[in-house]
Amino acid sequence: MSALSDQLVTFAILAYLVAMISHAVEYALGNARKVPAAAPARELVGAGVGSTGGTVEESATPVPPAGTRADRSTARAELAGRIAAWLTALAAALHLGAVVTRGIAAERMPWGNMYEFVLTVTWIGAAAWLAVLWKQPSLRRLGLFLTLVMVLLLAFAELKLYVQVVPLMPALQSYWFIIHVSTIIFASGIFLLGVVPAVAYLMRAGWEQGKRSFPYTLARRLPAAAGLERLTFTLHAFAFPVFTFAVIAGAIWAEAAWGRAWGWDPKETWAFISWVVYAGYLHARATPSVKRNVATWISVVGFLTMLMNLFGVNFFFTGLHSYAGVN
Repeated sequence: MSALSDQLVTFAILAYLVAMISHAVEYALGNARKVPAAAPARELVGAGVGSTGGTVEESATPVPPAGTRADRSTARAELAGRIAAWLTALAAALHLGAVVTRGIAAERMPWGNMYEFVLTVTWIGAAAWLAVLWKQPSLRRLGLFLTLVMVLLLAFAELKLYVQVVPLMPALQSYWFIIHVSTIIFASGIFLLGVVPAVAYLMRAGWEQGKRSFPYTLARRLPAAAGLERLTFTLHAFAFPVFTFAVIAGAIWAEAAWGRAWGWDPKETWAFISWVVYAGYLHARATPSVKRNVATWISVVGFLTMLMNLFGVNFFFTGLHSYAGVN
């Protein structure tokens, strides 16, 4: 089962990669410059019986083109987008299979180390994206950036974080392991998805304001800024209460396991920092005097703190939460 899980991860990465390429084709062709219609043919119309004039006059009668280059490019972009969406669904199915078989091989929930954590968080992000895409197909071009994130994180997990299946450490053998870690994973996966429309919104809003330098020029084919900003807020508003519960559950577990609810361990400290930043984003988003792009930048900073908590703390610090398997 462990070998099967490894193979499924590889196939999932390849499927995400091909989906990303298909999204790139859609992105490139979607707004093809329209070719001007052919010049209208000029027909000679003679004065018939009963006409007031006996002269011959010309009238311009447009002849519709059989199919412009822009029409063909749009059709190809639509096909590429549909293929990309189906490939993303296939990749997510392979991804889920990798998570499940990893858990079967370990005979436990597959969250015991950093590799398994990243594997599950990224699947939550991909599954949430498919749910968003099903509800709002007009946002499909965001799939280019989402699949890029999937490829990078899964490849990094495979190359740098991979460890063999091992039993769960005694300190983690508690029912709080499922409660605390599952909610952290779920919230992290939604935050992972949430940063995609956040960055896209900042790019698109800059382009709509007249900025034409890189990277704003990449945003001209993205959905409208207002829709991206609403999606960013919806995802963060949904994930934040779950993340809050996860932090509280972790404190309760720490009290039972270590005799104190909070000890400013590096993992605890950065979880608190992330909570404060995301709370600041939601507060700024609800404050009319704060510009939407300022609030969105706060959400991006929040995700950077999450990355620090996931990677930086495990690589550069040692504490009671050193279960990542990379130290």
